[in-house]
Amino acid sequence: MTIARGAGTEIIRSVMYHYDGGNTTAQTLIYGKQHHIYTVLNITCFSDYAVTSQNDGLQVSITGFDSLDATADRSIYLFALGKTHGQQTFVWNDKFSFMGTEPTGLSGGLGNDAYQDAIADQGSTTRQKLIMQKLHSNDKWMVTCTYIDQNNE
Repeated sequence: MTIARGAGTEIIRSVMYHYDGGNTTAQTLIYGKQHHIYTVLNITCFSDYAVTSQNDGLQVSITGFDSLDATADRSIYLFALGKTHGQQTFVWNDKFSFMGTEPTGLSGGLGNDAYQDAIADQGSTTRQKLIMQKLHSNDKWMVTCTYIDQNNE
């Protein structure tokens, strides 16, 4: 049985990564889709190291529209974990939401309710994304992200 994904649906989703080895490429936790709203419930990060070793850190950010100056595809950092010693868990459980795609037709900062409507309307196809990136090739993380995907197509 497939899950209903039509307009007006809400789906609880989860993504899990074992972010290991020499890969320091940014990894996408959520790929935005036009007319969707994502509410992140939590991000759990486990430092997968022996007790005597350490991780150099992990950053989580949203790549998307900056309402201050109408800049597209900007990284907006949510949190960065500094050096952590092995076998520690960090839980980000401050809920936040973001749109699936960026608005169109905006220049300058958020000026009035029409700008707010344009952001909510998600007129472009430029995806907004939730991204994580480890800060050193030797780092090892296990990361789980749980979120609600609201479809407003």
